[in-house]
Amino acid sequence: MMLLEAALAALALAVALSLRPWRLFAGHPALVTPLAATLVLLPWLWALPALHRMPLQLQWSGAVLVLLMLGWPLAVPVLLAVGALAWAISPLTPQAALAAAVWQGVVPATFALALGAALRRWLPPHPFIYVLGRGFLGAVVCLFASGLLAQYFGAPLPGVPAGLGSIAHWLMAWSDAFVTGMLTAIFVAFKPQWLLTWSDERYLRKP
Repeated sequence: MMLLEAALAALALAVALSLRPWRLFAGHPALVTPLAATLVLLPWLWALPALHRMPLQLQWSGAVLVLLMLGWPLAVPVLLAVGALAWAISPLTPQAALAAAVWQGVVPATFALALGAALRRWLPPHPFIYVLGRGFLGAVVCLFASGLLAQYFGAPLPGVPAGLGSIAHWLMAWSDAFVTGMLTAIFVAFKPQWLLTWSDERYLRKP
């Protein structure tokens, strides 16, 4: 299992770095703020299951929001760095941190990238479709699918019986997506420069 996760992480990182994501900062300097916020806050949320003792270890992703803010090439190394930071600040084992980086980070972000491409291809450019399709319902689909894949490949939720794993992933996907959709709507209204995947020209028809 760890070999599969390491291979997925290495492949995603190699593809992302080949796209030279650091060039984004030249045209979008405001991305420094969401990137810094991700590196400061998200490691603590990922480390939370290892920092408290509860029968049900709730997992938080945030990967879809990171994808919407930073774009896939930059989101991948940032999410892998979040996994490393979560390991550094908590009792997480290296294997658990790698699993979090892959199944809570890289995989749902990649699903969100594919879903975003499909929405851009098949649906009209409307702010409602962006916020609801990518920020809320899309996040539910991507996070739930990633959770099911993690469970299938041998990364079940701690303290959750195998038969209830899909239900737990479904409920956690909705809670994660609710926050993602809410923050996406707020950023669209007040801080669109923090969303690399948002475009006034496309969604608001501004020349």
